[in-house]
Amino acid sequence: MFGYLIVMVIGLALGLLAQAWIKRSYSKWSKQMSRSGLTGAQTARMILDRNNLGSVRVEPVAGTLTDHYDPGAKVIRLSQENYSGNSIAGVSVAAHEAGHAVQDAIGYMPMKLRAGLFPIVNISSQLWFMAFFAAIMVGIGSSTGQLLVTVAIVMFLGVLAFQLVTLPVEVNASTRAYSMLTNYGVLSHGEAGGTKRVLTAAAFTYIAAALTSVITLVWLLLASRQ
Repeated sequence: MFGYLIVMVIGLALGLLAQAWIKRSYSKWSKQMSRSGLTGAQTARMILDRNNLGSVRVEPVAGTLTDHYDPGAKVIRLSQENYSGNSIAGVSVAAHEAGHAVQDAIGYMPMKLRAGLFPIVNISSQLWFMAFFAAIMVGIGSSTGQLLVTVAIVMFLGVLAFQLVTLPVEVNASTRAYSMLTNYGVLSHGEAGGTKRVLTAAAFTYIAAALTSVITLVWLLLASRQ
C-alpha cells in the first residue's frame, strides 16, 4: 500500500500542476478581448453553422470552466463567462467545444472509441482498487490473490485505454479550434497565440491523468509479482 501512496502523491502533484497552469493561462487571456467582438456563444454558433451543424444547440451552464460538448444531446454548453463574454480565452474554449461537435458529426474514430469505452471505464474505475485491496486481504501470493490482482489489472487497463484515447480527441479538437478561429476571422494569428496557450494548458490536464495511470499500471504489475 505504501507504493500506492507514492502513486497517489505523484498523481496529486501532476493534477495540481495542471490545474495551476490552466488557471493561470485562462486568467491571463480572459482579460484580453478579441477584436472581432464575437462572444463565445456567437463563435460556437458560427462554427457550427459553417460546418452544417445547425441542429447542434449552444447553451449556457453554471460554473467556471464547466464548458463541454454533450454528444448525446447534441449541445455545446459554455460557462456563463465564456458564453456571453468575448475574451480570447472564452472564444478559444467555445471553438474547442465546437471542434468536438465537428468530430462527432464526421465520425472521428478516437471519439467513437472513447464513447464506446465510457460505460466500461465508468464501472472499472470504481472496482479495480476493490479487487486489488481484496487481493491484499487474502494474500497476493495466493492463487486467489493472483486472480484478484489480474482482475484489477484488466479493469485498470480499461481506465488507461480511455485516458489514452482521450488525448487525440482533445488535441484534435484544439487543432481544429485554432484553424477555425483564424480561417473564419474570429481571431488574428497574433490573438490566436493565446488560443494555443490556453488549450495547451488544458491538454496538460489529460496528459497528467494519463501519466498517473501509466505509473499506477506499472505499480500494479510490480505488485502482482510479489
